Amino acid sequence: MSVLKVNQLILKNAPEKSINSNLNESNSTYELKEVLLPDLKDGEVLIKTLYLSNDPTQRSWMRKPGNKTKSYSIPVYEGTAMASLGLGEIVESKSSNYNKGDIINGRIYWGDYSIIPDKAIFNKVDNSQNLPLEYYLSVLGMTSLTALFGLIEVGKLRKNLGAESGKGPIVAVSAASGAVGSVVVQLAKNLLGARKVIGVTGSDEKVKWVKELGADLAVNYKNSDWKKQIVEDLGDEEIDVYFDNVGGEILSFFLTQVKQKGSVVACGAISGYNDNSKFAVTTWPYIITQRIHVEGFIVSDFIDQFPEAVGILTKAIKEGELRTTDAYHVEDIKGDLAKIPKVWELLFSDAKPNGKLITRV
Repeated sequence: MSVLKVNQLILKNAPEKSINSNLNESNSTYELKEVLLPDLKDGEVLIKTLYLSNDPTQRSWMRKPGNKTKSYSIPVYEGTAMASLGLGEIVESKSSNYNKGDIINGRIYWGDYSIIPDKAIFNKVDNSQNLPLEYYLSVLGMTSLTALFGLIEVGKLRKNLGAESGKGPIVAVSAASGAVGSVVVQLAKNLLGARKVIGVTGSDEKVKWVKELGADLAVNYKNSDWKKQIVEDLGDEEIDVYFDNVGGEILSFFLTQVKQKGSVVACGAISGYNDNSKFAVTTWPYIITQRIHVEGFIVSDFIDQFPEAVGILTKAIKEGELRTTDAYHVEDIKGDLAKIPKVWELLFSDAKPNGKLITRV
């Protein structure tokens, strides 16, 4: 490989709280740099970036040197390229597993090109059905896989459980208009036999959309009576499975509403990613007195089951149980890499679009 100059966004200052996505400032979180890529080594591939997945968990990857806090993912330290999941096209390969021209799904860098080891690739995209590539970062990607495995492997829901008798479970989910939460609503209601689905989201407009997805009740947590709405709707009933994407105050409330020996699927905790004090759970005793099963998980725990799960999701799409029309939102930055942080930062703002947020590079 001849010497290749590429542009990448480097983590300049790992933030203690809020991100500064503006470039060329003293406290900028990132800096855009021209980088010389070395020759490929055995087992490596050169990737042209096509799409980037925007996920709140990337916030926890950002580290100062020496920070050894436990993490399920490889940290991004100051001075190195920021990373995310994404789709890329292989332009050169020294891997026995992947060839030039392959479209892959894996952990790639914020930049136009990057070199990655083939072990950072989750799979080659088999797009024989000519589906939009965005599907593989949303309805057929980690987003939907996370929702599916969280519900069936952690929440222990099964297809049509109790649906015929009308005694299916009550499922609640936070961040219900988000990438994972919106799929949880649909799979719980349409595929896994929930008789009632409750969604929590952040605006009255998003409440309407979550109801369109199939939620029996959707509430805006910014309204002062959102907890009262849920309590009154439940009446004498309690929640079987709560799928938590936010942690903090909302998790604290739902712990008071989960039935004895019910389940909490701990998927994310976006409420505290920029301010760790908001991680706090104030109702911990309910876990003990109600014998609630709380389990965290990472979707890659079930990587061996991905092919089967993609088949389930594909069937759900074909049968109208999982919608695609508004499942994702794409921001096309047209090669302007400085916009990548701005798009990602939408995840933490009221301006975040519904569903999965994807950046087209």
